Formats: sequence, C-alpha cells, structure tokens
Amino acid sequence: MPARRVASERRRSAPSPRRVDWHTYFMNIASQVATRSTCDRKHVGAVIVRDKTILSTGYNGSIRGMPHCDDAGHDLEAGHCVATIHAEANAILQAAKNGVMIEGAQIYTTASPCWNCFKLIANAGIRTIYYGEFYRDTKSLDVARRLGIDLVDLAHGIAGPASRTRRKDPR
Repeated sequence: MPARRVASERRRSAPSPRRVDWHTYFMNIASQVATRSTCDRKHVGAVIVRDKTILSTGYNGSIRGMPHCDDAGHDLEAGHCVATIHAEANAILQAAKNGVMIEGAQIYTTASPCWNCFKLIANAGIRTIYYGEFYRDTKSLDVARRLGIDLVDLAHGIAGPASRTRRKDPR
C-alpha cells in the first residue's frame, strides 16, 4: 500500500506539461494534414470539427487516379494550378463520401479559403472558419459577415479584415 501512495504523491508533485488549447491542437493537425499535399505550389490542410471531435480532413491534391502535380507538373490557368482540389473541398468531399454530417461544424485550415472553397463551406453549413494565414481572396469577408459565418485569423487572434473582431478562446 505505501508504494501506491508514494507513486500517487510523485505524480501530483511532478510538473505537468502545458496542454495546448483546442485551436492550436486542431491547427497543428491541419498543418500535419497539409504535409500530404501533392501540389508544391501551396501546401494546405483542413480539419472539420464539431464538439471538439474531428469529422473529416483534407489536403490539396489531384483528382483521385490522376497524376500529382509534384510528379507530372502543374496545369496553370491565370497563374493558378487548376489540377488540384483544394484542402477545404477535399475535407467536405471526404465527409460526404463517408456519410458524415458537417452542418454546424467548424473548419480549421492552414490558409483562408479561396472564393470557390468559401462557397462550398457556406453551403455545407459550416459556421466558423479558423485559418492560419490570410490567402489572397477578400471577396468572402463581406459575404461571411452577411451570412453570419465567422472568419477567425488564428495567426493574429482576430477575425480577418472587414469581418467581425473575434479573439481566440484562451482554453
């Protein structure tokens, strides 16, 4: 019996490592998912979450069964590679393919969504978009405000330009 008491006391007195908050946790996972990207022009990862549970992930890559940009080169139109499906779209598609309801969920993405991905996110019923880096497209900012979708810049702890100010939850 005394051995158990000593072990228990040792656990209580040992310093515990600080746990990362939920935003950091999910954004770290999105960053890891981005390492699977197959278009070297931009590595992006996305994680769809509801109630602190991961529902789906996605990264930017080619259509299933088609060659990857990293192997076959890029299909460029107006300076953009159009061979890839974006991370956010792939996360939504993966959820649909597996019958996972994502309405009312949140999405964590390493870069803010382009206009086309924003439209998919909005119509999928995702209510909050957390992103790590602002990426070009400002069109979605005004539309998000009108629709009541929060766009939250986790790199700066506030919503992106022209959107509601919202600070990161410190938990």
